Parts: sequence; structure tokens; C-alpha cells
Amino acid sequence: MKAQSVLGSAALGVGLGTLLLPAAALADTTVSPATTPVGGTVVLTSTCNPKSGDTIFRVTGPDRDQNVRSTTAAASGGLSAELFTAGFTLGTYTVTATCGDGTSSGSATFTVTPIGAAPAGAGAGAGADASGLLAAGGTLVGAAATGALALARRRRRGAAARA
Repeated sequence: MKAQSVLGSAALGVGLGTLLLPAAALADTTVSPATTPVGGTVVLTSTCNPKSGDTIFRVTGPDRDQNVRSTTAAASGGLSAELFTAGFTLGTYTVTATCGDGTSSGSATFTVTPIGAAPAGAGAGAGADASGLLAAGGTLVGAAATGALALARRRRRGAAARA
């Protein structure tokens, strides 16, 4: 009897998941680019059906709590708006979208960085001399080898003393 109950619950869960998955897949909000300098522009896009009315993007963050109304139909079939970040405080902002029919279209984040900040993905040595990075790596490898050698000697001495 318990096996039937467990199988029934699992089947119900799979069935509901199958029904709800398409709706969840359609509800999507994106911000491009994910990182912008102060004064840059980000494009907010939702997958809301344009026939349901304008999308309202709510932007919240360190110094913001504002609504932005969609202005154009996105090439992907949803709605979009451009947001100019002049006057924004540095930090991460969350964008939540509500479709014209009142349904949620999910959320996304973007980060406002200082003007002239390194682009996303640029790490130490990107476009610069990486000799410092190589020296640090070599030092770490040398330290690990020295530690392994000391440990091996200590084990040999302990084994010889016990014999």
C-alpha cells in the first residue's frame, strides 16, 4: 500500500511539473549587459506577450526603487526598455518584470561599476604582463614541494626509530 502511495505522489508531482514547466519557461527577464559603468545603458527585456499590455520593470538597488515601462517590442518576441544609469550608485540592482496582465516575468540583476573599470572577465594578467602571476604560482609549487619533502623525511625517521 505504501508503494502505491509513493508512486501516486511521484506521478502527481511529475504531472504538475510538466504542466507548470512551459509557463515557467516563458516567464523570463534579462538585462544586457550584466555589467555597465555609471552612465551606461542597459536593455531590460521580458518575455511578456505584447498583446497583454506594457511590461513594468521595477528596478531596485542601493539608491533606486523605480518603475520603467516597456517601450518597444523585443526581437525575441517580448517587450523591452532601455535604462540609462547616469546618477546610479555603484552596486548591484535587481530588475523584476510584471506583464500587462499582472503575471510575473521573473527577475534579473545588473551591476553598475565605476567609469573605466575593467570589463567583466578581465582578470589579473589580461592584456598585461603575467610574470607576477607566474612568479606567485612558481613560489606556491616550490613551497608545496618543500613541505612534501619535509613530511617524507619525518615519516622515514619515525619508521626507522620504531624498527
